[in-house]
Amino acid sequence: MVFDKIRAILADQLDANADEMTMDTRIAEDLGADSLDVVEMLMSVEDEFGIEIPDDAIEDLKTIGNVVEYIEKNK
Repeated sequence: MVFDKIRAILADQLDANADEMTMDTRIAEDLGADSLDVVEMLMSVEDEFGIEIPDDAIEDLKTIGNVVEYIEKNK
């Protein structure tokens, strides 16, 4: 499931508790990700799902749900 994979990536990279993450969890505000963390997360997502996320799409990926929806529409 896409959601579970995204949670695992974020939990690993940000040393966060995956069990507390929901689709509404905000990557920067709730998980404390800075811009470098976001870039690393997106690179991991691209590798995991075999997609490329263009720079202009990144600004819309604020929550875990946003990332999941983007992947489901573009994989």
